[in-house]
Amino acid sequence: MKGMVTSAATLLPFSLCLLLLCRPSLAQFERSPRQSVRRSGEQSQCGVEKHNALEPIREVRSEAGVTEYYQNNAQFECAGVAAFRRTIEPRGLLLPSFSNAPRLVYIIQGRGIYGTVIPGCPETFQSFQQSESEKQSEKGQRQRFRDEHQRIHHFNQEDVIAIAAEVAHWCYTDADTPVIAFTVSDISTARISLMKTIGNSYWLGDGVAAGGNLGKNKNRAQRATSLADSIPSYWRPAIGVDREVARKLQCKDDQRGEIVRVEKGLEVLRPSSEKQEREERGRGTNGLEVAMCSMRNRENIDSSRRADVYIPRGGRITNLNSQKLPMLSFIQLSAERVVLYKNAMLAPHWNINAHSVTYCTGGRGGVQVVDNNGKTVFDGELRQGQLLVIPQNFAVIKQAGNEGFEFTSIKTIDNAMVNTIVGKASAFQGMPEEVLMNSYRINRNEARTVKFNRGHEMAIFSPRSEGRADA
Repeated sequence: MKGMVTSAATLLPFSLCLLLLCRPSLAQFERSPRQSVRRSGEQSQCGVEKHNALEPIREVRSEAGVTEYYQNNAQFECAGVAAFRRTIEPRGLLLPSFSNAPRLVYIIQGRGIYGTVIPGCPETFQSFQQSESEKQSEKGQRQRFRDEHQRIHHFNQEDVIAIAAEVAHWCYTDADTPVIAFTVSDISTARISLMKTIGNSYWLGDGVAAGGNLGKNKNRAQRATSLADSIPSYWRPAIGVDREVARKLQCKDDQRGEIVRVEKGLEVLRPSSEKQEREERGRGTNGLEVAMCSMRNRENIDSSRRADVYIPRGGRITNLNSQKLPMLSFIQLSAERVVLYKNAMLAPHWNINAHSVTYCTGGRGGVQVVDNNGKTVFDGELRQGQLLVIPQNFAVIKQAGNEGFEFTSIKTIDNAMVNTIVGKASAFQGMPEEVLMNSYRINRNEARTVKFNRGHEMAIFSPRSEGRADA
């Protein structure tokens, strides 16, 4: 693997002094007061001496799928996030739930539909269905039962879905291919810090006690069971159902887990079959509430047409931030999709204002990460299905192998920014030759090589022959 990044390894030492000089000011660059408070105290938690490529360590199986959890070790604590990977089989329904943490979901594979239930928003999807008893009613009178619900959305492979904290949501796979989704939850907020736990809450049934923090599941399971036990005495009159229905809502004997199979398929009103969407009505809402009800929470980052950087022989980069998807400003997360072709290299850089959770979706690549003190904290290979946490202000370089290298990074701010070390519009190219010469004890020719050897390439470096790379 070390051979993958040999041509770039010499670039990292140059970056160390630069990072040490710039760190105090860049850490607060482009941060709003709200964002600064939200991330306060995180830097002191990032003294991880060694980072590792991580894989899930625990799985929870359900009737129609499986959820795999990554252990919340020091790397995740540094970034203030938790992560899990979920597989939903065809005709699998993820039970309605809500989380105490905002999350960003990346669809690795598959397609389906999902719904979010935003408090205070009207049920704008309406459908009518006639029951058998109504069909046989006297005088041929046609009475219809009306179902109504909030918006339903389609999702596809490479979609990114933003889900705010405490917003109820569900998901269904309506294709023949399983859905595989990678999710990162932000647990850095004050609310999560006080609770010391993160996870889904299932309204009525036992569901499954699943969360990002291992060792906390037992307590959540006990709370869920206690809530279910209260249904006969408290919930039954509140919901207005008889004792038998209340018993079913408890789901005490339901062993299906958090992902259940819908044998005959889920029949709901979908956007593709909808003739018209009724106007919002019945509720007095202000501008913010109207915006939240109609705000998009999904964006696809797969197509090269959406790429922010495209290099024919190198690859492409697609950034998804709050400027493209305003919903991200509410959850304070963003995403970056990188596709590197064979032996191409992502320019050495550091994240200015965010931590990064990088998940490999295809191929493999060599990665080197150096901390603020010049110590290498990771020097290895990232393979498909593995993730790596890269703290803010740590220098990183990535190079694809012969199979190429594809990965998606979830970043801990809605408008993440990076600074490249070499190449066009980089830190080195923006400095005078004399500054480089005196800072690093190099002569003028060496300074010009540092500045301009990659001077016409931005963000992604196309592969070069070994001799030319070392020239």
